[in-house]
Amino acid sequence: MLTVEAVETAYGLSQVLFGVSLRVDAGAVVTLLGRNGMGKTTTVRTIMGIVPPRAGRIHFDGRPIHGLPSYRVAQAGIGLVPEGRQVFPNLTVRENLVATAANRAGGADPWTIEKVLELFPPLAARQGLLAGALSGGEQQMLAIGRALMTNPRLLILDEATEGLAPLVRTEIWRCLERLKAGG
Repeated sequence: MLTVEAVETAYGLSQVLFGVSLRVDAGAVVTLLGRNGMGKTTTVRTIMGIVPPRAGRIHFDGRPIHGLPSYRVAQAGIGLVPEGRQVFPNLTVRENLVATAANRAGGADPWTIEKVLELFPPLAARQGLLAGALSGGEQQMLAIGRALMTNPRLLILDEATEGLAPLVRTEIWRCLERLKAGG
């Protein structure tokens, strides 16, 4: 599904990634582990076309995506939940979900607001609230829901539970396990 081959990425003159290679098969869950500053987020940003690679190749479903702008990578079917729970704070939960809704692949069973709220029950009771009024855990659930509303074939989460309370982390991982079990 996703293949990253010998990717090298730099910010200006400072090279950050040196020959990164990885493969993600359909249905797989892959985790990048490492200390702060080891290049995990830069790897994600490079895959997504936010930071161009200096060398190497990235393929998604057999097609090259290295060098494409980030919106084209998203259109190809890769969804991203960036670190930092980036939601629209002045929009409601429902409006945040509608803002990213797209079924580009024309799938028969696309993600809907109702499906997202079923996956994340705490959001159902708060769908009329502004996203800025949600807890950190609820904002992370909303960020994941927003990415799902793009109907990606591959979902990348950067620091999915960073800074969240242990119980909230457990809830988010439980929801992600349900998501994986559902395909």
